[in-house]
Amino acid sequence: MKDTALTPGITGGRLPPEEYAENFSDLHPRPDHHEALVAADRCYFCHDAPCITACPTDIDIPLFIRQIATGTPEAAARTIFAQNIMGGMCARVCPVETLCEEACVRELAEGKPVLIGQLQRYATDTLMEAGIHPFTRAEPTGKRVAVVGAGPAGLSCAHRLAMHGHDVTVFDAHEKPGGLNEYGIASYKTPNDFAAREVEWLLKIGGIEVKTGQRLGAGLDLAQLRADHDAVFLGIGLGGVNALNLEGEDKDGLRDAVDFIADLRQASDVSKVPVGRDVVVIGGGMTAVDAAVQAKLLGALNVTLVYRRGRDRMNASVFEQDLAASSGVRIITGATPRAIIGNGAVREIEFEYTDDDLQPTGQTFRLAADQVFKAIGQTLHGEGLPDLDGHKIAVTGAGRTSMKGVWAGGDCAAGGDDLTVTAVAEGRDAAMDIHASLTNAGG
Repeated sequence: MKDTALTPGITGGRLPPEEYAENFSDLHPRPDHHEALVAADRCYFCHDAPCITACPTDIDIPLFIRQIATGTPEAAARTIFAQNIMGGMCARVCPVETLCEEACVRELAEGKPVLIGQLQRYATDTLMEAGIHPFTRAEPTGKRVAVVGAGPAGLSCAHRLAMHGHDVTVFDAHEKPGGLNEYGIASYKTPNDFAAREVEWLLKIGGIEVKTGQRLGAGLDLAQLRADHDAVFLGIGLGGVNALNLEGEDKDGLRDAVDFIADLRQASDVSKVPVGRDVVVIGGGMTAVDAAVQAKLLGALNVTLVYRRGRDRMNASVFEQDLAASSGVRIITGATPRAIIGNGAVREIEFEYTDDDLQPTGQTFRLAADQVFKAIGQTLHGEGLPDLDGHKIAVTGAGRTSMKGVWAGGDCAAGGDDLTVTAVAEGRDAAMDIHASLTNAGG
């Protein structure tokens, strides 16, 4: 695909410098000390709290909020990190409105939950900014584990294994570790290089070596990794993007939304990132919303998000949908792309309305577009992988695959939600199962 920056109408510098600074500032600034105490005071500290059950990492939420309320945010952070070593990032990107906060008794009774996500950020930021790493490494076991993928699942797995004294080597295809947290999340959710700073902090446990530029199937062989290590964990994510399967999909101006988001995340100056005048995003998940909102923040005049099902079926939460709408993004549902129109570069996209069963209705419409982002799902890439369940790696228990000595977790593994917090939980649980296997604990 050609460089869309060379396509007429797609350019950077559409806005005054001060607008870029404002548009890409922190979406949810950390509460100050007083605000945190006020928010913590609203917690009922429920017995058998439903918020804990709703958290994929099982953080003891009432306990950490009580610790904040009693003036010990560092202790609160330790409570969080004991279950979720990437609690700082999760506090920024978790869809708390559909997880812990949706289950909050205050939400059920009053329609206004305790601000669990913001309180988690207050606690974790306090400890991390003090330069404190709350865990120590056990005596070395002599066991060596390979972790493929330095995203949330891989880093969570590596940290827990290192805690138990195992030597871990993490391999990742990108130039920087962090995976989705570094390359795939909207810039306004994680400003100031937080993802990189979190990785640096996590590695303070010791016993973890990170090797970047190492892609499975391209110089990195799974069979060799198994031979050289006592165990292997696969947290390789989903590297490919599904195709629209339409003629003209190679036209200038059409690209994958994940690449656009990665460009923004790695840009030293967001004003230099090119964006079109009329932008169309195809998809209904978090990636689609992140791409659409950021296109608008970069100065696109018209941004339209089109999804094939109804809004109630969108993977993006209602909060994210409302964020898009409030940012000026138009959302059209019940429509699927039929044709890419243009001579060399995209100029229009033709859609057809569909019914609830995705059957075509015969009614079509066109949207002007000089830039189109695909966000219609990602696919698993890799050679010699364990058995698959559909389009992901089949797992049983805590991430065990069909290959002896190989575990998997995160987006590449079947069965879980494609969320950062879920990936962290799966990496952590797989690490504990690996540890038990290597030490013959539990049989």
